[in-house]
Amino acid sequence: MKILHVNLASGYSGGENQTLQLIQEQQRLGYQLAVVANPKSPFADKIRQLDIPVYTCSHFLLKHSRQLTEGCQLIHVHEGKAIYWAAIQGWLYKVPYLVTRRIDNPIKNKKLLRWSYRQASAAVALSQVIADRIEQATHHPNIHIIPSSPVSYPVDPQQVAQLKARFADQFIVIQAGNLLAHKGFDVTVKAAQVLAQQAPAIQLVFLGDGPERAALEQQAHALKNVTFAGKQPREQMGNWFAAADLQVHPSYSEGLGSVILEGMQSGLTVIGSRAGGIVDIIQDRQNGLLIEPGNDQELATAILELYQNPPFRQQLAAQAQRSMQAFAIETTAQRYSDLYRKVALL
Repeated sequence: MKILHVNLASGYSGGENQTLQLIQEQQRLGYQLAVVANPKSPFADKIRQLDIPVYTCSHFLLKHSRQLTEGCQLIHVHEGKAIYWAAIQGWLYKVPYLVTRRIDNPIKNKKLLRWSYRQASAAVALSQVIADRIEQATHHPNIHIIPSSPVSYPVDPQQVAQLKARFADQFIVIQAGNLLAHKGFDVTVKAAQVLAQQAPAIQLVFLGDGPERAALEQQAHALKNVTFAGKQPREQMGNWFAAADLQVHPSYSEGLGSVILEGMQSGLTVIGSRAGGIVDIIQDRQNGLLIEPGNDQELATAILELYQNPPFRQQLAAQAQRSMQAFAIETTAQRYSDLYRKVALL
């Protein structure tokens, strides 16, 4: 099967990392692959390292040619303006395309955008809330839910020991991600204010950077139980997951929550919010805990419960790891393969 993946993002974030992992698995399975990518993105360089053809394109109106999709069964679009590129290429050369949507915000009321979605042979959502957004905006008849798969990171025991020594005799609770308003870091800071008196050994560590950092640091300026560790290299994340005792992710909105999957796969219990696709991952008190979005008191109570009850925390972590089979890259790739064949009528 020959597939052309398209991602025109200029940066590199979790979405690109997940796309890369899918492409790597498809390459392992023997697919013929090619990629259209933005020349400014590290994603293009990572694809080249796999010895897969890369066609660079900085705008959806550029680089259209019959050659790019010659022999392709379909085009797989990975969100953003890439859907416009696929719609044009598909219209010009009669190649079907499908689109994967990763974010849970409403699809903008733009005629071209909604038309491009409707022209897709299939739409894939990472979670139920995203599927609902697509259906509401486009009434697309062929929507599927295929979640992301967690990325595995290496673990260096020496660096793990160094992280634990840095927070000696403390219960390490991490929250990882870009410091954006919708990620709920402010909720965690408010929870830290509650926990500072009740359990001063609990240390909240933020792994990330972003536009909200200054405001968050101001909010937490008097707290000794909050640490801003900054943006971490991806290769360091495995060490943080291994060193931490607990992970929190109290977002106000979330397409799915790939960092939750990564933490759970690494053996952490995760406290998340009942927002977006998080509820597709965490079943409350079965493989993690759920709180209401924005409820800092509930978050503090949940952290304290798991701090004081190690057996329950370990029970949740074990069940979380078992539940990750449904999100394994092998499972995800097979579901895409089945969908590809239906779309391409193979």
